[in-house]
Amino acid sequence: MASTQPFLHNLFGVFLAPYQAWSAPDGQIGNGAEGIYCSDDRVISGADLSVAGHELRWLSTQVLSATAVDFHYVVMVPSGIADPLVTLVRERRATVEGISEQVRIESAHEQDVRLDLRLTLTADNTPMEQVKDGRTAGQQTAPPDTTWSWRDDDTTATLEAPAAKIDFPDGTMVLNWILDIAAGSTAATEWTLSLQDSAAPVVGTSLRPLPTPAVVNDDPRLERLMHRAFSDLSSLRIADRSLPDDVFLAAGAPWFYTMFGRDSLIAARMLLAVDTTLAAGTLRTLAARQGTKTDVDTAEQPGKILHEVRRTTLKVAGHDGVQLPPVYYGTIDATPLWISLLHDAWQAGMHGSEVESLLDNLEAALNWLGDYGDSDGDGFLEYLDITGHGLANQGWKDSGDSIRWHNGSLAEGPIALSEVQGYAHEAALDGAALLEAFGRPGAERWRQYAAEMAERFRASFWCEDELGKYPAIALDAEKKPVDGVSSNMGHLLGTGILNEEEKAAITRRLMHPTMFSGYGIRTVSTSNGGYWPLRYHAGSVWSHDTAMILAGLLRDGFADEAETLALGLLRAADGFDYRLPELFSGDSADETWPPIAYPAACRPQAWAAASAVPIAVALGGLR
Repeated sequence: MASTQPFLHNLFGVFLAPYQAWSAPDGQIGNGAEGIYCSDDRVISGADLSVAGHELRWLSTQVLSATAVDFHYVVMVPSGIADPLVTLVRERRATVEGISEQVRIESAHEQDVRLDLRLTLTADNTPMEQVKDGRTAGQQTAPPDTTWSWRDDDTTATLEAPAAKIDFPDGTMVLNWILDIAAGSTAATEWTLSLQDSAAPVVGTSLRPLPTPAVVNDDPRLERLMHRAFSDLSSLRIADRSLPDDVFLAAGAPWFYTMFGRDSLIAARMLLAVDTTLAAGTLRTLAARQGTKTDVDTAEQPGKILHEVRRTTLKVAGHDGVQLPPVYYGTIDATPLWISLLHDAWQAGMHGSEVESLLDNLEAALNWLGDYGDSDGDGFLEYLDITGHGLANQGWKDSGDSIRWHNGSLAEGPIALSEVQGYAHEAALDGAALLEAFGRPGAERWRQYAAEMAERFRASFWCEDELGKYPAIALDAEKKPVDGVSSNMGHLLGTGILNEEEKAAITRRLMHPTMFSGYGIRTVSTSNGGYWPLRYHAGSVWSHDTAMILAGLLRDGFADEAETLALGLLRAADGFDYRLPELFSGDSADETWPPIAYPAACRPQAWAAASAVPIAVALGGLR
């Protein structure tokens, strides 16, 4: 029986990689995915605050930033009037060392108040993939003291609460404070949980928060989106342990709080209008792990850019038999995306010496396009997992049921995705420009490769239905165009692989009501036999998908359509408290407000947060 991921859409969190803490809206921790995490482990599965002898009633939750959330309560202390006279604020913070809380009590009571404050912490050592798989009861561990190892000798948790009495009943830690609050005064106490995992492949940073760019458009919704997005992006910054000075973005919280090649590359590219340092760090980090040999088990090949890095083998939730090795290269698109990010970062101002230091990696990546990415010699990039435990689909729509014919049935691999051919075309031209600019040979080879790719694509991918011509989502094992109408076609915009007529045809189809929900572009058309608005890759709307499409529209001269998509995403952001989720329901904006959440979606997600920049560009630009 398939497992069910725990819901996230109604949880609140604080984040500063590699730490995160998730709770119910009232601040209490104890169910589902709630907990305090370090890297890929949940360390605390319960954190329940109470006041002995008095009811604690939740009032409000105030999200101040990615690292700071305040939970407001009333302490029901009897008085002669109905007004709530004693309030408690639980100030939760993510810091460079872990998670902390300050508990502040304010009293307008006419008498002194003594409160017996208790916090019960439940220790845990559940790996992230088990939490994601719905196995949320946890593997409780009884800490012998306020310092303990939750997993092994590589991990250390230290609890500090100087003013508290701490007991350890039944595998829990109970912190007890007796607070005397004089009439009309305030009292406060605090606790901190410092966490260390010396075996984690990625580490956090202590960099200052990214500044929020100023926008030309005076729509206050856009300003709120930018503020929230850059707070989130600041908290998602991490570094490879072996290259601590090269910072990049973790894919998203809570499930993907680590290095993902494709995600980090796309997010960094979106941010080039305001920042090139994340692009440079991403490029160098991935170059350091670029493939050098052929390894079927890890999908490594010479020149290939990796998919993801974990501490241990990952058993993928909901996919029996899928186990990804700690360093896994099963992605068809990260390599061309790496090439184009290098080119665009150079164009955006990345220093020439930094670019030049990566030219050997560039040549290796280009050679992968021709030598390994095209496994059967037909001129297209395709993938097929032959291990039996890798990802069945290796584009950004990497769930096993994402590549569908129009009737909803699943295509069989090897699969050649439409958008990946566009990425390869663009990468070949970008690589040629870099080789030529830095005096290296080979530019003409890659320009010829791009020209031939465009010709082959035009001959092989195009389909037609009652609404006109459109590119198939993919070619299947028999080289037949898989005729599902999907958002993949939108990623071809801006890559140079399309002629003017083709650009217009794709734009018309994407803006048709079967594809554009009013909030964003659906992953597949509502006419697809497998469409369902809450299907992960077959009906939902992904924030970054729509943002990449609108960026392509801008590059190809469709400014009005790009503005329409940007306004749709901005309206969706308004419905999600200005934190665009990884994905949300494909239900029409004419029928739903606010947009319906996909319950297990990451928030924040790097490429969703970075989407704020192309949205702002489409709506007037940045100052």
